[in-house]
Amino acid sequence: INLLQPFTDLLQTSYRPPTDLLQSSYRPPTDLLLCLAGIIEHTGGSMEEEMEQLRLSRRPEAGDFSLSDAIYFCQKGLESIVEDQVTQRFSSEELASWNLLTRTNQNFQYISLRLTIFWVLGVFVRYGVLLPLRVALAVIGLSWLVLGTTVVGFLPESSVKNWLSELVHLTCYRICARGLSATIHYHNKENRPQKGGICVANHTTPIDVVILANDGCYAMVGQIHRGLMGVIQRSMVRSCPHIWFERSEMKDRHAVTSRLRAHVSARTKLPILIFPEGTCVNNTSVLMFKKGSFEVRGTIHPVAIKYDPRFGDAFWNSTKYSMVSYLLRMMTSWAIVVNVWYLPPMT
Repeated sequence: INLLQPFTDLLQTSYRPPTDLLQSSYRPPTDLLLCLAGIIEHTGGSMEEEMEQLRLSRRPEAGDFSLSDAIYFCQKGLESIVEDQVTQRFSSEELASWNLLTRTNQNFQYISLRLTIFWVLGVFVRYGVLLPLRVALAVIGLSWLVLGTTVVGFLPESSVKNWLSELVHLTCYRICARGLSATIHYHNKENRPQKGGICVANHTTPIDVVILANDGCYAMVGQIHRGLMGVIQRSMVRSCPHIWFERSEMKDRHAVTSRLRAHVSARTKLPILIFPEGTCVNNTSVLMFKKGSFEVRGTIHPVAIKYDPRFGDAFWNSTKYSMVSYLLRMMTSWAIVVNVWYLPPMT
């Protein structure tokens, strides 16, 4: 466990040689860079300046206006449609330099022998060494959660049951965090969510729960899932009052609101963890929060979560990857490095 921080420090150092090599000895064409990035190239000037440049490139006798000027405005309109600021938040964040992971828009391309050796060694370390260890830890953590919550669920409601439930959940989350080589930095711990409060955070991945719950237990509110995620949800609710609902059912929404109010009114219960965005975003921006998260009167504890994309892409694109395939991608990344900021509470 104590090797996680030196491991991430080593990765930060090892990234520099390949990056320098890419920047100095290989410069792909601009069109290829735009294709790989999936974005539109911007010159940085205003539309007036760009129009002036277009006019300077024409002959003086052509006049101040040409029919081709309309093409420029059509181009700008199409760029605005293609590069929609909201749609971009549902695709993986683009990196300034390659981090030696297989997450790329192009297949392997030979650049230099040195970089190829770095990449091959990285594949061996990630798939041959880290992956088996991480899978073993994940299996241990999830098995502990299923067995522990099943046993605790049979106990009558009491302070002992609540204590055991928190112990089972906290142990599971910390084992699973080690299974992802998660290095978590918590800031402003004096603002940590308290019992009877509501914790709201930006949402990038289901791993957000593991990251936050490493520093304390929460009662969670979320969409009902199927598959592996559904198994985990059903296990968790046996010993702790989590709230799972079907977003498409209107009656579920009213029931959730009532349960939230009852939960917040009991100051001895765990703080509620809510992701008001309602979906996973690529951690570059925050979508507008849904107002339903704030209709329950109580103390709001805002939390900001920021992942370091150099070590792995934490964003879960649920339309592209199942939960199992997503976890496999996470377990074959270098690490999960994340900063968590506890912001001052609000009422």
